[in-house]
Amino acid sequence: MVTAYFQRLSPDRFRATPAVQGAWNTEEQHIGPALGLLTHSVETDRNSRRDDQLDLTRLSFDILGTVPIDEVEIDVQVLRPGRSIELVGATLSHRNRIVVILRAWLQRPGDTASIAGTTLPQIPPPDQLEPWDGNEIWPGEFVRTVDARRREISPGRAHYWLRPRLPLLDHEPLSTTVAALSILDIANGVTPRVPPDTVAFPNLDTTVHLFEQPRSDWIGYDTTVTFGTNGVGLTHTVLHDTHGPIGTAEQILTIRPR
Repeated sequence: MVTAYFQRLSPDRFRATPAVQGAWNTEEQHIGPALGLLTHSVETDRNSRRDDQLDLTRLSFDILGTVPIDEVEIDVQVLRPGRSIELVGATLSHRNRIVVILRAWLQRPGDTASIAGTTLPQIPPPDQLEPWDGNEIWPGEFVRTVDARRREISPGRAHYWLRPRLPLLDHEPLSTTVAALSILDIANGVTPRVPPDTVAFPNLDTTVHLFEQPRSDWIGYDTTVTFGTNGVGLTHTVLHDTHGPIGTAEQILTIRPR
């Protein structure tokens, strides 16, 4: 029985399980869990180097290609050390081929509760939305591992909540940020503008800004998908936890009519 997305083989080597089976190609990994693995590796490196808590506030993932359901390696490096702000880089590779590059800003938190606020709109809580079965439009095992509640406003526009049914790794403590990043890349496929069997629209990146760290296992998405006239699209999402908005995510798309 598969109990996690990855198995740890060493401090920097991991084996993907069948749970990461992708949607565009079932012979490849869905890149979502790999982004979570990079996030967890950055947090693990941070915790090994310092005893204060720097929050992950910007994570920019560049996706250089596809990766089979196989072993991967992760390398983490501090690019800009600092007492209160750091820039950390990480790569995920398969057989010495870099597949994903991450650049993450980490910041020391402070107390700004007295001036906190946002005009970003709320979305309905998960218990007010209907369960959504992604297998109706997407193949692959990964989509089956995500608990989803959705209200589609129109194709390419939806409110929804997601949480993973599996942990990223067995027997390791995982932050709510890691859990959220393990499934966040699925945002591009929850409310497609057109059926994916007629048009492919894979994302080349996922860039996340967090002004709050996730405080719940459910992560909410207020998503708008836009297709331009020149073969380029954008998936824009305002992220929520059950307390309210926490940040944004952007994914640039390459649109390929089949």
